[in-house]
Amino acid sequence: MLSDIAIEVTSLCKSYSIYESPAHRLWQMLFRGRRNFFREHVVLRDISFSVGRGETVALIGRNGSGKSTLLQILCGTLDSSAGTSRVHGRVAALLELGAGFNPEFTGKENVYMSGQILGLSEDEVDARYGDIEAFADIGEYIDQPVKTYSSGMFMRLAFAVIAHVNADVLVVDEALAVGDAYFVQKCMRFLHGFKARGGTLLFVSHDSTTVTALCDRAIWLHDGRVRLDANPKQVTEAYLADMYRSDQGGDEQLAVAEKSWSKDIADNGERLSSMDDFIDTRRDFILHSNLRNDLEVIQFNETAENFGKGGAKVTGAKLLDDRGSPLRVVIGGEAVSLVVAIRVKERLSNLIVGFLVRNKQGISLFGDNTYLSYVDQRVQAEASDAWVARFDFRMPVLPAGEYSISIAVSDGSQQSHIVHQWMHDALILTSHSSSVSTGLIGIPMHRISLSRTA
Repeated sequence: MLSDIAIEVTSLCKSYSIYESPAHRLWQMLFRGRRNFFREHVVLRDISFSVGRGETVALIGRNGSGKSTLLQILCGTLDSSAGTSRVHGRVAALLELGAGFNPEFTGKENVYMSGQILGLSEDEVDARYGDIEAFADIGEYIDQPVKTYSSGMFMRLAFAVIAHVNADVLVVDEALAVGDAYFVQKCMRFLHGFKARGGTLLFVSHDSTTVTALCDRAIWLHDGRVRLDANPKQVTEAYLADMYRSDQGGDEQLAVAEKSWSKDIADNGERLSSMDDFIDTRRDFILHSNLRNDLEVIQFNETAENFGKGGAKVTGAKLLDDRGSPLRVVIGGEAVSLVVAIRVKERLSNLIVGFLVRNKQGISLFGDNTYLSYVDQRVQAEASDAWVARFDFRMPVLPAGEYSISIAVSDGSQQSHIVHQWMHDALILTSHSSSVSTGLIGIPMHRISLSRTA
């Protein structure tokens, strides 16, 4: 139904006429289209999508892909060249930093001006001014011209205004990228509350964690076209793979992983006894209750989606107990080893192996890699070598649901490296019950005490 749609975009296109010199503009007018003196630069190409009321959608894509242009068209600050776009309800937008502010006005004057532009009366701005000032939290700068503001202060004041206009639709373009951690968390709490109240949010972000945590959908724009419109986890993973392939100059899709399991894993006799001196004091109670955190381990998926240059590949991965035996069920809080087998196909100057645990929504929970453990010595790997990486840790307590372990093999350093294989969802964990009551994961407690001091 039309009433269920907040944003409609149909066959939207946007292009610009680029003239080499001012004289060409005059010639174009005089020739009245019989000859063109410009070249056409296409920014958006046949974009179509809709956003339902109460839905949160992210736009992702590289710089120049058309994200900001699309938002400007939706907000009415830019006309399209073809196609239609409609937004139903009151819209509040935070586009370019400082857009809509007069740099000569004080912060307070800009609050009143922006509030009225967004549809509030002066009396309504009066009633909300105290909340806006408190939300922005820029102190005495509120009475100074905004041309003296830092980029972070600009963002604080602009976000504070759009947060208090009772908008039906919020449009935000990378604004949170310039804020300090405290204020970004405040903004995220507001956005979660806005979403819970049924508001519609369309925003641009390069932060995959924010996208997967906040959004119902993600739309990937590439070269002015919709490359993928799907759930956030699927879109961010595809976007990440494309970025690595583009930056590293390789587009090779790795073959199916070898089915044979490296004997090195079974022969690794190292024990986890050094970790056994730390046991959650509630362990015995939890293990004999319905709060026991049983994590079912689904075996290594050799056909898991993956990408990379192909100079090395993961041939197996398992979770082992303290005796080196493969685990089919892991108990949250217990000591485990993640063991990864790698086959090298070309010479690597500094081998790095890492893993990342994500929940069903694609939010990264924890992970690590081998780089810092060997930062003082290069790990050179020759073609046809077989390697085994091992990570010993205590499995956190995971809330009920599904989790995945992604594995990556790279060559280089922490800051600059080439990904030879990134394997999504190499292992799947299913948590059937949990003692976790707050947060994304639970940490085993060494001791919990409560004592009276007086």
